[in-house]
Amino acid sequence: MVGILSAHHKWALDPCLPVPSSAMVDEHSEQIKCTKIPVELTLPLRHSVLWPDRPISFVRLPEDDLGLHYGAFLPQNGVPVAVISLFLVAIPIDVTSRPQATVLEPSVPQQVAVRFRKFACDPPFQKIGIGTQLLKHSLSMARSELGVTIAWCDARTSTKAWYTKRGFEPIGPVFYKADVEYVRMKIQLDDFFLSYKES
Repeated sequence: MVGILSAHHKWALDPCLPVPSSAMVDEHSEQIKCTKIPVELTLPLRHSVLWPDRPISFVRLPEDDLGLHYGAFLPQNGVPVAVISLFLVAIPIDVTSRPQATVLEPSVPQQVAVRFRKFACDPPFQKIGIGTQLLKHSLSMARSELGVTIAWCDARTSTKAWYTKRGFEPIGPVFYKADVEYVRMKIQLDDFFLSYKES
């Protein structure tokens, strides 16, 4: 059972962390429950994992009320070990532009892209498949409930290899948010789920 977030959760999401044993994967990832959650439950992990040196208000997005938020939970635990937020936003051509979220409405033909943001996993549970499981669940829900065909995100360049391994492709040049380097990445959802069906 995981308690309240502690000081070591200030690590940034880092795909270069040592890979835990297969026993840990079996112990945790197969028992994970992914479900929709209120935005308030995403804030502690958003803050401690992604922006620990900023006030918690920094990770509360203006468009959060327009989004869908999901968490991954261990059995018998009310604190998520990973979180992600989804928004209907077209992929901008210019990385300097600020994409605007729209109200999430199922099966609106012109709204084919979903953007995910503030994807964070508690460091002790990274590299054992939980983040991948949450991403698959949330994008599956977006495809089935909202009719989207493309997913995209602004990924920290330190996590680019993690996304590339899952079929995402970079689009556009590297850019910065605060002092952190990012690259925009996207994937066709049919390709994303086909890759997992074949593996």
